[in-house]
Amino acid sequence: MNHFSFLKLMSNRFEAVIFDLDDTLYPERDFVLSGLMAAAVWAETRLDIPSSQGFDELQELYERGVRGNIFDQWLSTHMLHSTQLVSELVAVYREHSPVLKPFEDVLPTLNVLKGQCRLGLVTDGYLAVQLRKWRSLGLSDYFEAVVFSDELGRRHWKPSSKPFSTILERMRLNPAAAVYVGDNPEKDFIGARRVGIYTVWIRRHSGEYIHLEPPTKEYAADVVIRTLLELPFHLGCGCGQK
Repeated sequence: MNHFSFLKLMSNRFEAVIFDLDDTLYPERDFVLSGLMAAAVWAETRLDIPSSQGFDELQELYERGVRGNIFDQWLSTHMLHSTQLVSELVAVYREHSPVLKPFEDVLPTLNVLKGQCRLGLVTDGYLAVQLRKWRSLGLSDYFEAVVFSDELGRRHWKPSSKPFSTILERMRLNPAAAVYVGDNPEKDFIGARRVGIYTVWIRRHSGEYIHLEPPTKEYAADVVIRTLLELPFHLGCGCGQK
């Protein structure tokens, strides 16, 4: 299917595509590693651990699948664990200014969609952190509306449906006219589906959540793709189908 056919078909049903941010538009791994490097540089000054050594150790923990308590485990290996130090490292991680680039398929896809449909974004996470990510990516000119779920309160982070109803309100969209593209089947799709948005799972081979499966059918997306370059085809094939 060529772009003209896709756009013609999409106009029969969909008016807008709404994207997730982390691991959908850029590799979340890049943000994590830049944050770990910032923490290692800080620790060199404060804890006298060479930054190259500290980063290698933190990266090894990350590659082993450590999430949530990576600084606790790292400090414990150096016999330096304390609640205060963990809090300071977490602050350095969250407050660092990342340099991020979109996945290679993002700009070509956005350039196809831009001008033919409206684009929005819904993203979870601490507001200040997500804002720094968003600014670093430099994609704002493509998007009509952005909803940072943290603005709505922590209880409204995904899988809450509130961020999705909010972006529909801001864009004045009928739910049936919107598509949501995300990467995490444990939280991305259930809230969108509950308000009537068509859902697409971008299941990249390198994705953070590639090995996850939807907990129930309600959590599953309507369609699964491996690259955003497939998105026009699948939206075209989905148009007019209920």
